[in-house]
Amino acid sequence: MKQQIIIIHGGDTFNTYKEYLKFLKDWKIDFEDIKKKRSGWKDNLGKTLGTKFEVIAPKMPNKLNAKYLEWKIWFGKFIPHLNSKIILIGHSLGGIFLAKYLSENKFPKKIIALFLVSAPFDEKDTPYPLGDFKLPKNLAKINQQVKKIFIYQSIDDPVVPFADFKKYQAAVKNLTSRILKNRGHITQEKFPEIIKDIKNLF
Repeated sequence: MKQQIIIIHGGDTFNTYKEYLKFLKDWKIDFEDIKKKRSGWKDNLGKTLGTKFEVIAPKMPNKLNAKYLEWKIWFGKFIPHLNSKIILIGHSLGGIFLAKYLSENKFPKKIIALFLVSAPFDEKDTPYPLGDFKLPKNLAKINQQVKKIFIYQSIDDPVVPFADFKKYQAAVKNLTSRILKNRGHITQEKFPEIIKDIKNLF
């Protein structure tokens, strides 16, 4: 049986629908840029890891104006189809989604490891709103469900401040921390650090 990995992508949030509409109206389309074919590490994860792994990457509802409750409902639909042991990965908003979900809910499968990549923690050090993706004060339930937790952050991330990385270190026990350089928001085609950490689990 293949080892399943479920990966949750990022997205944008707005405090009000009015702000979301303003974002849509103000956004300038670069049509030539849109036509370019791109693939990031999330797209290549299954191929890079090899045939022993099965990567499941659900498209979460309305990533341009994400709502936690909608993501929670959608995420729940995948859980019955997962094997008994799972690896969870969250990038950006997907990272704080998994942190919030696991701190508020009992996950019915065994979680081998949780990987948080460029995950925001709160709104204190960034101009980007988190909407209803706000973490509870106590994250202890994460450690109760997951024994191996990895967090990755590039010091030059233009979206998620490095301060958020340190906040996770203070709030979640037994973190394996990976500080990266010159990787921005970690959207590159290759992500060798996470590949190595996943393979080292077995």
